[in-house]
Amino acid sequence: MNRLKIYNKKRDFDKTDEPIGKIDKKSKKRFCVQHHIARKDHYDFRLEYKGVLISFAIPKGPSYNSIDKRLAIHVEDHPTSYINFEGIIKEGYGKGSVMLWDIGIYSEIEKFDNTYKKGYLKFKLNGKRLKGIWTLVKFKDDNWLLIKEKDGIKLFDNINKFDTSIKSNKTMDEIRNEIIITNPNKVIKDNITKIDIVNYYKKVYNRMSLYLNNRIISTIRYVNNDTFFKRHFSENKYLNKVKNKDYYYINNNLGLISEVQMNSYEFHINNSDISDLKHPNIMIFDLDPDENLDLEKVRDCTKNLKEILDKLNLKSYLKTSGGKGYHVVVPLYEKMTWNKVNKIAKSIVKIMINKFPDKYTDSIRIKNRKNKVFIDYFRNKENASCVAPYSLRIRDKITVSMPIKWSELYKVKPDEIDINNCIKRLKKVDPWKSF
Repeated sequence: MNRLKIYNKKRDFDKTDEPIGKIDKKSKKRFCVQHHIARKDHYDFRLEYKGVLISFAIPKGPSYNSIDKRLAIHVEDHPTSYINFEGIIKEGYGKGSVMLWDIGIYSEIEKFDNTYKKGYLKFKLNGKRLKGIWTLVKFKDDNWLLIKEKDGIKLFDNINKFDTSIKSNKTMDEIRNEIIITNPNKVIKDNITKIDIVNYYKKVYNRMSLYLNNRIISTIRYVNNDTFFKRHFSENKYLNKVKNKDYYYINNNLGLISEVQMNSYEFHINNSDISDLKHPNIMIFDLDPDENLDLEKVRDCTKNLKEILDKLNLKSYLKTSGGKGYHVVVPLYEKMTWNKVNKIAKSIVKIMINKFPDKYTDSIRIKNRKNKVFIDYFRNKENASCVAPYSLRIRDKITVSMPIKWSELYKVKPDEIDINNCIKRLKKVDPWKSF
């Protein structure tokens, strides 16, 4: 009898990502526990035996308390390739999300060949979260009990202590990624689709989160080839409202992706952390040149700014704007008010203008910027914002506001980095590692 016949019959493999059932001729003694949120929340416990996984659905999951006799419902055998399965069962039988909760090896305390058909299995587990001697005993039909033997091993009291995958370290929410991306193949620009942008932000999130998370954010939304600036909070379970203010912030990847789903592709940040909104912890200079100005002059301006900051013992970091200029960011370690930080930034810019009056300006008016670089220090006001590191910029083309090394100032153009070469750069040492 094919022990996987029932497994295969219950599934449409054109619709599910689960592996097709095949008997494994090189069977080992492995086990796994998968947290499975389907029609009902439960844990699947599987033991590898004679080329398949003997499988049990345990509603409450395993318990280290030997008093607990956990119901374990014997279900169809699964293929051994299922032992590492994690993801979404989209349609049909078992529809829901699966997280690999534990994996390891086991040894038989009593030979399964002698006891399995009698409704009794005794084994020793050596997993990441489950260890020690356990027993499965049948009491009626397909209903068994999972019991922890009194062997002195107890690693935790509550199974809910572990809510992340042993395989990917993701939470169930992250695996489920309940955010459904609508119109994923819609071309935004340069043959880059919405799903390309989603995947980009997933890849850069670990680095981007250092600057994006827990700060008031604003986004630029792109709808029907039109744009608008969004700053105020709207109900979304993945976003967090700032206390007593109509602003919001994110603190995980799902928050970022939920914004992209709503067509927010560009992210701007405030200079303070939500834990202390009265005191900024970064100072920003946005170097915005006249559109006809030579790039080398923009680079010289950026270099001159760094030299002044160095003399003031203010360590600075460089990033491309994704547009025509560069951004210089200074971390602040001393607690200062918005007013004080803005005054310092203004003073620094005035030093530059006094030194090079024919090259630089702090005038917002376009007509006063002719053949000059506008050094925008107004980004340091309380309600201002600046594009976040790693954010996309959707202009004539899609670019990235990318952290770079100071040694790259005369090598990397302000609009040179895009989705593709940004990902390549992520494999290198973080240029802002010491930020």
